[in-house]
Amino acid sequence: MGDILHSLPAVTALRRAHPGWHIGWAVEPQWVSLFRAENASPGTDGMPLVDALHIVPAKRWARTPFRLRTLREIRAIRRELRAARYDVALDLQGAVRSALIARAAGAQRLIGEAEPREALARALFSERVATRGIHVIEQSIEVVEALTAQPLPSLQPLLPCDAASTAYAATLPQPLVLLSPGAGWGAKRWPASRYGEVARTLAGRGYHVAVNAGPAELNLAQEIASICPSAITLSPSLSELIAVTRRAAIVIAGDTGPLHLACALGRPVVGIFGPTDPARNGPYGVPFRVLRHPESKRDHTRHAEPETGLLTITPEAVTSAALELLSEEKEASL
Repeated sequence: MGDILHSLPAVTALRRAHPGWHIGWAVEPQWVSLFRAENASPGTDGMPLVDALHIVPAKRWARTPFRLRTLREIRAIRRELRAARYDVALDLQGAVRSALIARAAGAQRLIGEAEPREALARALFSERVATRGIHVIEQSIEVVEALTAQPLPSLQPLLPCDAASTAYAATLPQPLVLLSPGAGWGAKRWPASRYGEVARTLAGRGYHVAVNAGPAELNLAQEIASICPSAITLSPSLSELIAVTRRAAIVIAGDTGPLHLACALGRPVVGIFGPTDPARNGPYGVPFRVLRHPESKRDHTRHAEPETGLLTITPEAVTSAALELLSEEKEASL
């Protein structure tokens, strides 16, 4: 999810600069709600950014590469992409998998970074952009600028509005603090007990606390609720999470998709970082505070236990950062 969200500002700028261009996106099925509400049509609030979505279950293919079903689906998506007759393909992820999918479109131009995240992807590009930006959002904008041949601003992304999800979010109390304690791997995961202490303090200050927890994260929500019984546990769909995040006064999370979603929706965030570099992947374009120990080093090794530097971050520090941001937002609204 984070890779998509970091690419959205650049494509939003492209859409604003060239509203008549046809834009398609190849996306894994679980992330469709980042582009389209249920039964929405292109050009509406329910599908504001792209004209076409191409559903590519590449992760499932990777698990069963030699099954007949996989081979048939790969051939079918290749035919679908080529039938769209794209003039240009952009790889904003910088991975071999995404570059291969872009190449399958058969466009004359395939543009990507000169130094992509996975070095082998570079060989698949017909045009390579030497990016200078530090943050991945800035790098994506530079890749798109190679197509437009004009400077592009970083814009708040166009994300869909879904009526049912908006109604669901409206049932939650205000002011709402949204916690997202999960993480892609253990080294990035700040302890749930510490989120619980933050929740208890903020609840004592009059805020309603909701915990975003996927099916595999319900134990984290339960641990938080054991410390802050008033915390509301949510297991929203992605569409519902978008709507809930829009209504949040602040979002507190580690380096996870929900943190980047909050930034995409313009919400203030407190980011709790350990082995990943917030200068490259952290909050961008919104009021934020990032907490990270100065001795934490960038390391994407998927260790099960929290990184040592992450454990030096206290609940008091996170609560203080959150209250500062909430106070600033309140003053700005007066």
